[in-house]
Amino acid sequence: MKGPRMIIPQQMTAIEIRGSGPPQVLHAVQRPVPVPGDREVLVRVAAAGVNRPDVLQRKGNYPPPAGVTDIPGLEVSGEVVACGPGVTGLRPGMKVCALVAGGGYAQYVAAPQLQCLPIPAGLSPAEAAALPETFFTVWYNVFERARLQRGETLLVHGGSSGIGTAAILLGKAFGARVLVTAGSAAKCAACRELGADVAINYHEEDFVAATQRATDGHGADVILDMVGGDYLARDVNATATDGRIAVIAVQGGAKATLDLRLLMTRRLTITASTLRAQSVDAKGRIAAALRERVWPLFGGANLKPLIHARFPLAEAAAAHQLMESGTHIGKIVLEV
Repeated sequence: MKGPRMIIPQQMTAIEIRGSGPPQVLHAVQRPVPVPGDREVLVRVAAAGVNRPDVLQRKGNYPPPAGVTDIPGLEVSGEVVACGPGVTGLRPGMKVCALVAGGGYAQYVAAPQLQCLPIPAGLSPAEAAALPETFFTVWYNVFERARLQRGETLLVHGGSSGIGTAAILLGKAFGARVLVTAGSAAKCAACRELGADVAINYHEEDFVAATQRATDGHGADVILDMVGGDYLARDVNATATDGRIAVIAVQGGAKATLDLRLLMTRRLTITASTLRAQSVDAKGRIAAALRERVWPLFGGANLKPLIHARFPLAEAAAAHQLMESGTHIGKIVLEV
């Protein structure tokens, strides 16, 4: 079945990084519209999520994988307007959200078919654009690698971030008790409103003691850590016997010192991963799991992502300034 014919321009507006530096190095430029390759679709972008890896790329600390565009942006929502060779199940006119390895800050992006998901019913384009990077990351690390089970306790560091708010939503949707750390009373309140059972202000109390107190000395069964550094040793002390720690970022430092005896005597597991450099097939498998296990929950469970702010595409620098300020609660989105 053929979809409607789309008029696709040769040029598009995209955000370019003109040398590593502050948000002001982001500039709107004209670039050729990408041509979808094998098993890829061309998406006319409606909205693009802003994520911490975009900031790291802008600073020169997270270059795109070989062969990937230098345009930042890892998640989008929009409409399929063209299909490359080998595409099945998608056609022009379909509304999708997609995880991409780069190129999201633009009017058009080529996305692997396997990394596209239908926009859930009831979600706006901006809300749909806030799903892929965070939901892929949380599902893969919390549910697959760290094996969170119904009835267990999940501790999420950075609970008010895009990843953190997604972890709250998914943790509660699958029957876990969710504890979070956050840096202000307002952020803690927002996390509780989103569903967190306990919110710990890390400026006012030690999260290890607070976690042990909240769990009657049992500890957290799973910890999602995007801080790293000296947090990792503290995670070990906050974790239950047979607990699992999933490290997904190192905002607090890339090196840690651990007492391995504690890991052995308490049978702990530490797992770590990044998402961007994984193969299309690997990310496609995560997408398939989300479609089967999570997408049916939209409409019934409270899975609507929390959007803190929306910016026009041309104001990507302002969006990055907000992200680096650390004052946002939830996701920041560029509307195209």
